[in-house]
Amino acid sequence: MGAIDTSSDWLAARQPQPPRTPGLRIGGVVLASPVVQAALSGYSDSPMRRLARRFGAAYTLGEVMLDQFLVTVRMRKRTRHFLEIADEEHPVGGQLMGAEPVQFAAGARRLAAAGFDVIDINFGCPVKKVVGRCRGGFHLSQPEVALEILRRTRDALPERIPLTVKLRRGIDDSAASRERVFAILEGAWAAGVAAVTVHGRTVKQRYEGRSCWEFLAEVKRQAGERTVLGSGDLFSAADCLRMLEQTGVDGVSVARGAIGNPWIFQQTRALLAGQTLPDPPRVFEQREVIREHYALTRECYGSERCGPLMRKFGIKYAALHPCYAEVRQAFTRVRGYEDWEQLFDRWYAEDLPGQAPPEEVHRSQGSGQSSLASSRPST
Repeated sequence: MGAIDTSSDWLAARQPQPPRTPGLRIGGVVLASPVVQAALSGYSDSPMRRLARRFGAAYTLGEVMLDQFLVTVRMRKRTRHFLEIADEEHPVGGQLMGAEPVQFAAGARRLAAAGFDVIDINFGCPVKKVVGRCRGGFHLSQPEVALEILRRTRDALPERIPLTVKLRRGIDDSAASRERVFAILEGAWAAGVAAVTVHGRTVKQRYEGRSCWEFLAEVKRQAGERTVLGSGDLFSAADCLRMLEQTGVDGVSVARGAIGNPWIFQQTRALLAGQTLPDPPRVFEQREVIREHYALTRECYGSERCGPLMRKFGIKYAALHPCYAEVRQAFTRVRGYEDWEQLFDRWYAEDLPGQAPPEEVHRSQGSGQSSLASSRPST
């Protein structure tokens, strides 16, 4: 296969290729495109997922949920959004994280009853508080427990609902860590897992340094015909296409690169169809999409909570604006609906060309999972 090309001008230097045959299979769930939106704690709620689907994501995952939370907490007005699914979202996945195998199974049943089409197990979160509580990426250090979780969860689900797992390339770069990951992968297939998503960084790396796509290629070679999705350093349509072509994975799971940029799915599907990369959205289109995101968020959470919740998304959307630094700063100050309208009048009144998100945005985007610090997901 040769070395993985990570240069930013890869697309310009790429030789013309025939359109890639679209599609991705996760058990009995057949997707129209190999590009999906990852689970992102604090972000991938129903409004974000609905916009991603409208812009071409074949499949989305909800915010990672703690099994303990699902088992013990009643869904009230302030928490019911965790299990809300709009008709347009299907197929949609629910992601579970926890420590105890028995609670995983109970949490999976709760997600299935809520209407999620796929259940995903998180063995990849590197947040220190999560790992310190024997959750997420911690399970990569204990294959026996990890596989017991997968077997119990698979047994607890109806046969029609696929089980998938998200993991990283290891706790660290040691040979022992590598062996454990491949033991989990082999055991996962044997346990009936329908697909795996592999992030190219270690738990120790968290979100720093380069994602090792060479490892993704190795996993796919060993998996053969079984479904493998890749994750890590997917911030543009060109990144998604390059990962597909250079690693051989069956699909790509876009995480931080999708926050405030649902156009990444539309752009990637255009490249997969053999078309020219579309221009970044102009300012008027950005404005309308942000307004629709606001409306969906208000519908989901109510007027009082909408403004503060949308602020973090506005900051991400600002990266597409030609006056990124100023617009980002303006979004940090918005509170209520009037603030939003004033911001639109000031910064979105002229239909200027948009821009691709600057490189510094990618480096500073954070984990998307840092809010998962306790047994109760953030609201």
